[in-house]
Amino acid sequence: MTGPVVVLGDTLLDRDVEGLVNRLCPDSPVPVLDETSSVDRPGGAGLAAVFAAAQGAEVALVTAVADDAGGARLGTLLAAAGVRLYALPLAGATPEKVRLRVRGRVLLRHDRGGAAGVPGQPSDAVLRLIAGASAVLVSDYGRGVAGHPALRAALAATRAPVVWDPHPRGPAAVPGVHLATPNEPEARDLAKTPPGGSRLAAASRSAQALRRRWQARAVAVTLGGDGALLCHAGSTPLVVPAPPAEGDTCGAGDRFASTATLALARGALVSEAVQEAVAEASAYVAGGGVASALPAPVRAVAPAVVTGGSDRIGAGAAGEVVARVRAAGGTVVATGGCFDLLHAGHVATLQAARQLGDCLVVCLNSDASVSGLKGPERPVVPQGDRGRLLAALGCVDAVLIFDEPTPEAAMSWLRPDIWVKGGDYASGGGAETLPESEILARWGGHTVVVPYLDGRSTTDMIAAARAGRGSAGWPAATVDPAEAVAQTVVRSTAKGAR
Repeated sequence: MTGPVVVLGDTLLDRDVEGLVNRLCPDSPVPVLDETSSVDRPGGAGLAAVFAAAQGAEVALVTAVADDAGGARLGTLLAAAGVRLYALPLAGATPEKVRLRVRGRVLLRHDRGGAAGVPGQPSDAVLRLIAGASAVLVSDYGRGVAGHPALRAALAATRAPVVWDPHPRGPAAVPGVHLATPNEPEARDLAKTPPGGSRLAAASRSAQALRRRWQARAVAVTLGGDGALLCHAGSTPLVVPAPPAEGDTCGAGDRFASTATLALARGALVSEAVQEAVAEASAYVAGGGVASALPAPVRAVAPAVVTGGSDRIGAGAAGEVVARVRAAGGTVVATGGCFDLLHAGHVATLQAARQLGDCLVVCLNSDASVSGLKGPERPVVPQGDRGRLLAALGCVDAVLIFDEPTPEAAMSWLRPDIWVKGGDYASGGGAETLPESEILARWGGHTVVVPYLDGRSTTDMIAAARAGRGSAGWPAATVDPAEAVAQTVVRSTAKGAR
């Protein structure tokens, strides 16, 4: 494979809520589910991307992401899976599917998020990504990404093998795809196959009709536990049986399509790719389905951080600010850091950053993230207080707390027009050498450096306070370190107020 595997399509936020049912509701004859655990995961195209990355591929996901807490959660989950997110703007809310489960079986599914929003325009980086892919999987869930004209033109022009996993509410496959992978009901619905004849004969008629209509090189109709039927240009289909498997089939189609895509990226024949996909999807179901196949780093992602005390803190607040500024045609600016002890150097950076656009979102390392970066004795100030102090500054419009070592997931969701770094980074060759620059390039954003006040260092300030020394504007040595911290924060906050 010479380039990344690109997954393109609609991503949903899936949540499995596991519980016990021991009684009926007193005011209605329905079971009461007592929740015992829950797991969030990317769904739709996001799940297919996670599966591909878990098999060792370099994976980039082109999808539409909304400016809401659900979109932020997806960004975090995808980053944990090692998937590079190329997000298109999405009007409306993140679609969510909540499955209420008892002993591994689905009791009820609750969908929310409303009608599909309209995906925004892809950046030049997205179009270059598709052109240079080793293979492309279009995972269509009928919400608009697969029908975007600019993306369809890029798919038609790429030389990479394209696998199209269709949806009855989605558009026709781009002409010339290497493989289309509808399941049996989807194939029958899309091809308008009349009833009659055996199951295999009906599947063959559907596959051949779709292959001709879409000008596809091959169509594989998945038959659940019976494997798949593959139709090439010839008149005789290939039936690929599946080994016996029982279990949760949620995500089996995504597993099939992602496996076939990876096989084509390695140079396999279509027939070989389908055989490998049938075997992998069967093993996936037999092994427990998505609950077992979800990579450990994704399962381990902590629930979204909820911080009270200010309506400027959290993914919801950040999303509202960004959506409002974008709707008005404004410029979104963001920056990040630990901000363990808010000092004059921090405030100078934040004030300079806010002047570059129409809003400033601060991505704040959580307590766990700071400890991982700075050591077990940090932070000195807990994330709740750090967030409230930042949100109180007149130059800060919203604060988003993240758990990861770097703000890549937060940046990929926020998609700021400008990412600001404070300090003497330019001496290393310019802002273009910063690691954030590659991420910003995915949507056409830019990284800039603003001046930093010399002699201000949180680490030095903590050391001076603990040693009882006055330094960098700290009080005299007779002041207790804890009191010194409080006084410095108060002075810095006052300087940042407008």
